[in-house]
Amino acid sequence: MPTKLEDTPRRLSKRKYEDRNKEERKQTSCNFQAMMPRATYEEINAFLTENRITKVDLVVAGYNAMKEKIEKK
Repeated sequence: MPTKLEDTPRRLSKRKYEDRNKEERKQTSCNFQAMMPRATYEEINAFLTENRITKVDLVVAGYNAMKEKIEKK
């Protein structure tokens, strides 16, 4: 088991900041813990990098496309 690193002023400051802003961060953002095959992940990641697309942009575009598709039915 790894040993705990020494508390430095910087680490203490970061922990204090995290504790203070934890709830606000939870309210303003989320993430999907989606699992997929490694090969698919690497293919998508390479495509995004190649085309300078962020994962957030991909998710939003996919959501909008699915929403439009469902509304057309």
